[in-house]
Amino acid sequence: MSNALTALYDRKVETGTLRPDPAQRAAMPLFQPLLEYLAQSAPKSGGLRGLFGRAKPAFAPGLYLWGGVGSGKSMLMDLFVDHAGDVPKRRVHFHAFMQEIHAGMHKARQSNTEDALAPVADAVAAQVRLLAFDEMQITDITDAMVVGRLFERLMAAGVAIVTTSNRPPDDLYKDGLNRALFRPFIDMLNAQMTVHHLEAETDYRQHRLAGAQVYFTPSGAQARESLGQLWDDLTGHDPGQELRLRVKGRDVVVAKAHNGVGRASFWELCGQPLGAADYLAIAEALRVLILDDIPQLSSGNYNQAKRFVTLIDALYEGRVRFIASAAAEPEKLYTEGAGSFEFERTASRLREMQSADWQT
Repeated sequence: MSNALTALYDRKVETGTLRPDPAQRAAMPLFQPLLEYLAQSAPKSGGLRGLFGRAKPAFAPGLYLWGGVGSGKSMLMDLFVDHAGDVPKRRVHFHAFMQEIHAGMHKARQSNTEDALAPVADAVAAQVRLLAFDEMQITDITDAMVVGRLFERLMAAGVAIVTTSNRPPDDLYKDGLNRALFRPFIDMLNAQMTVHHLEAETDYRQHRLAGAQVYFTPSGAQARESLGQLWDDLTGHDPGQELRLRVKGRDVVVAKAHNGVGRASFWELCGQPLGAADYLAIAEALRVLILDDIPQLSSGNYNQAKRFVTLIDALYEGRVRFIASAAAEPEKLYTEGAGSFEFERTASRLREMQSADWQT
């Protein structure tokens, strides 16, 4: 088993399923200790003994894989998860998982549970021995105050954790409120998990989009079909799932997301009373946003237009790839009425974000 994952990677390169990348291949052995741990700690056929049918280790192994957009982090993690066999496992977007944890804690508090996190974490530990988190980001203080104890309890219960992120542990929740209280979690990640920087030679997401049209006008059935094809190409035809981000005590919803790619309609994101913090959270959680049906903008839908401007600013500053269908080209989206002059900067950014080298 010592070279199983590397051999799997090599076979996929030989068949043309993957493009060869030395950094990706070098990262494959990092998953091997987790495979061996999961194989050695498999439950006995005679039933569960203790929590998983085995003695609890001090901490289960973990891997924190971080790197830039399109480096292949999620792809490598998925190879590992698929190869992990029949062990109870779950692969989930980090934000979606944290929403479940908060919902479970809310229910526990209603029953006057003294430590609301304990039964929730223990329930997760009873169901899985491998958790794979995609796109780990900490943007909300409620997550920041919970995630440390959550990881510690899960790993102490024998749950192996693999996570991908766009940033190293030391940069998580950077400049966040009460970050000093979050520091012990960073120290635990560095101490208990293998932290690896994936410096892949090629941005594969950019490679798939290189030369591709990313702004479609006019909106309509043909544009929606084109956006759907790009979604399938970027996600491997995954249907996606709803992504809920907790921002200042409320939920911001992206209709569907997978592997850092999100898709929503203009009205879902700009027709709701969202603000800069909400759009910044979206920019943190996603690396590509597909937005359907941007309408003609004017003073008649001024509030929605203002939100759209704020959304584009957040995506631009976050270097998020933007794919959209719209009623008109950027320069003709907002040509009259209050705010049309200020929209010129947004139109310029929309045009820049269409370039093949955007995000580089």
